[in-house]
Amino acid sequence: MFVRWCVGLALLLVICFISPTSAQDRAYFVTYDHYLEEPGNLEIAVATTTGMPKRDQPAYTAPWLELEYGLTGWWTGELYLEGVTTRGNGDAFTGWRFENRFRPLKSEHRINPVIYVEYENINEASRIQKEIVGAGGLEFDPIAELKDEHAHELEVKLILSSAVGDWNVAENLIVERNLSKSEGFEFGYALGVSRPLGTIASGTSCRFCRENVRLGAELYGGLGSSVEFARSEQRHFLAPVVNWNLGNRISVKASVGFGLTDTTDRYLLRFGLAYEFPVRSR
Repeated sequence: MFVRWCVGLALLLVICFISPTSAQDRAYFVTYDHYLEEPGNLEIAVATTTGMPKRDQPAYTAPWLELEYGLTGWWTGELYLEGVTTRGNGDAFTGWRFENRFRPLKSEHRINPVIYVEYENINEASRIQKEIVGAGGLEFDPIAELKDEHAHELEVKLILSSAVGDWNVAENLIVERNLSKSEGFEFGYALGVSRPLGTIASGTSCRFCRENVRLGAELYGGLGSSVEFARSEQRHFLAPVVNWNLGNRISVKASVGFGLTDTTDRYLLRFGLAYEFPVRSR
């Protein structure tokens, strides 16, 4: 039901919301840059992660819903609701996350830092892989069993992002602590680069202008924990990404992540659709 609800919302966004203002959405799925949501704006997004595992494990699709709101010019808050469905292995609602991003420096700098803090109330069936930390592959026990194993986690990121000409370059350092189990601190990273296809605005409103399409790539994975580095069990992905601003407050993006180690899925296919609108005047 959660999957059907997300698909229905995606169709509703495409059909119903048409206006002349353009959307503001980052190009990446995992990596964060220094751009926050505009104060007073709400972005509603639906996205999916579809995994193609190795060793004949069942494929899965993990949809999630994002509600992102610009509280101030230096603070953006976001709520995530997530689920999973698999081929013959069950499906479930896998939990929620509450994220906050704080930008301490007001103006643009060569390197723009952002502090990210997230609380996660999820279970072991979670598959959206919004970040990857620690080591070890996904568990493929029946979803009915995994959803009963709950986890409360606290995640902190240091986001460093730069505008280099027409390029965005972003680096994320991740530390996560499972508050439900004694697993030490788990570490991860994400690196991203992107740029628009066109750098000169056409001066007219259009959906197919080159400047509305942004191409890039991101590299992300886990770096073990304070208990064990476990290099041979780490998961790393390399993913080209494309983001298309449709010019009517709607943007879509997609990526194909290629697993680089034995413990990763072969591929992670991601798709996202976002709609942004003002809920209060600034």
